[in-house]
Amino acid sequence: MSTERKPLFPDVFVNGQEISAADIAAEAQNHNAPKDKPGWAWRDGARALVIRELLLQEARKRDLQPQPKELEPGKFETEDESLIRELLDLAVTPKVPSVDDMRKVYDAQPDMFRAPTLYEPSHILFAADPADTEAWTEALQKAEAALATLRANPKDFASLAKELSDCPSRESGGQLGQIVTGDTVPEFEGAMDAMEAGVINPEPVKSRYGIHILRLDAKAVGDVLPFDQVREQIGEMLEKAAWASAANAFVQELVANAEITGIDMAA
Repeated sequence: MSTERKPLFPDVFVNGQEISAADIAAEAQNHNAPKDKPGWAWRDGARALVIRELLLQEARKRDLQPQPKELEPGKFETEDESLIRELLDLAVTPKVPSVDDMRKVYDAQPDMFRAPTLYEPSHILFAADPADTEAWTEALQKAEAALATLRANPKDFASLAKELSDCPSRESGGQLGQIVTGDTVPEFEGAMDAMEAGVINPEPVKSRYGIHILRLDAKAVGDVLPFDQVREQIGEMLEKAAWASAANAFVQELVANAEITGIDMAA
């Protein structure tokens, strides 16, 4: 009876060229997987290296020569990175989007092309680390007590901010000034989007900074920008999508015509 242990993962070959287990293990560190599914990271790492090897084999087949570009002062591409870039530049020819293509995107999703919404919020912050259960519970209790006071006397907001807030804005009664879409954390922005100007949010707002009592003093929703103003942006977006699609098709063609063992590229 043989006592030889089988390897945890099979050997991987691409057109007869082995990809070492050490290389796959190193690449797997760049891929996320559930703690109870470490094999997923190995699988994704192996697939990434198979694709890399296929691209390098194709580049050499076409007799391309590495010409590393300078990525930043003093830092250059590796020869392999250069070969892959040169191959993709040569082999991937995505469709150039037309003005009609851009217009269809604009007409179908006009809200994507709004000017940022302008907000003028005020808040009272009860700072707490969400990971500290005791501090978080205490901050929430303080916020709810302050909010109950404000429901009865909303004009006390500024004085309560000066007394209770852990944010430097307490010196101005909690006023944060003008901010626009993207300036603050998603939870804060989401609450402001759902609020009407001139009201205090009925529930505390939770963020990584702690618990906020939020008042929205003013809000100006951005208008949809004219097509001509965003046409270049849409064109760049479509070009990137077209390039990614064409590059994926090229890679899939290489995979289909290759002899690959040890990893299922389709699963």
